[in-house]
Amino acid sequence: MNPSSNTSSAGQLPTAPVKETTQVASDDQSLSRQYLSFVLNDRRYALDGLSVREIIEYPQLTRIPMAAKCIHGVINLRGAVVPVIDLSLRFSQGPSRIDKRSCIIIVEVTDEEGAQVLGIIVDAVSEVLEVAPQQIRPAPAFGNPIRDDFIRGMVRLQEEFIVLLTIENALAVAEIAASSSGQQPLGV
Repeated sequence: MNPSSNTSSAGQLPTAPVKETTQVASDDQSLSRQYLSFVLNDRRYALDGLSVREIIEYPQLTRIPMAAKCIHGVINLRGAVVPVIDLSLRFSQGPSRIDKRSCIIIVEVTDEEGAQVLGIIVDAVSEVLEVAPQQIRPAPAFGNPIRDDFIRGMVRLQEEFIVLLTIENALAVAEIAASSSGQQPLGV
């Protein structure tokens, strides 16, 4: 996949190889997984490739009044209304800087209420990484730029550490919705 081709038709990620049904369940721990890495506020993050549906160029968004602060707006994605989350705001790091490399990663998040399709704004998409479970290290107890429950672990790539996100926690739909219900309209 070419990181600079952020169109919906070219943005489909390859799926992970299908495991044969004759393998023993304990083999699951030795299989590598694909993670999509991206840049946000000069840091590299990655999320499980199985949750990624596609990558699109940053489109015109429709703002939603009284939505949670981190909800940047919604887009029409082939007839479906998809909320777009400013991941930088969700991480309490200020609003994203939108430029020509900014894009939206369309992800599918599953929670108690089912599957939800969301978009997340990122500064740029980097690459697809193959990560074996033994390469994942726990995040340090302090100095993390984001909440601990958003982090699955860290992986070292050359001289850089990449934060692997637990996307279900980082984009917890119920938590984001609850944060908008407590907001007051302007002037009240």
